[in-house]
Amino acid sequence: MRKLLTHIQQYHPLSTAACAALENCLEEQVMAKGDYLLRHGQVCRHLYFVEAGALRGYYHSDDKEVTHWFGFEHDFITSFHSFITGTAAVENIQLLEGSILWRISKPQLEALYNQHHDIERVVRIAYEKYYIRLEERFVNGQFTSPKDRYLQLLQQAPHILQRVPLQMIASYLGTTPETISRIRSRL
Repeated sequence: MRKLLTHIQQYHPLSTAACAALENCLEEQVMAKGDYLLRHGQVCRHLYFVEAGALRGYYHSDDKEVTHWFGFEHDFITSFHSFITGTAAVENIQLLEGSILWRISKPQLEALYNQHHDIERVVRIAYEKYYIRLEERFVNGQFTSPKDRYLQLLQQAPHILQRVPLQMIASYLGTTPETISRIRSRL
């Protein structure tokens, strides 16, 4: 939990009272590789912080898995649409490694917003960072080649290439494993 509180302070400083209130609401969750945090059709009722491990969010499309995000240490993760609206998720969230997560329920989080505006600010900043990554991913997917997307991933997030299977990386980049292999062989 100390890692989480230290990380949060990088977004915005929290008062001692806000830290104590947050600590009282957080629940540790230890999960194994291959477990599901959420399956399509379930309602996501928690926001998670990844202390250790790796996860992915993916959809099913025409009997294929389409990976649309990865989460690693120090990331906040959830099925945002489901969490915010309280409706069934259209995605799956699966662990790629054994992971240590800290979770908080939506009602607990909303109560903290009302009591501690510094917590509300931290979550708003985390949401903003998520939205920026989402928009960058959309623009890159629409206007760049698979090679450029791969090179950008290599430059900005090389840990993904080291920790995630090729098939999932290809899906994330909107291409095939064979195309990724050809790109790698030309570098």
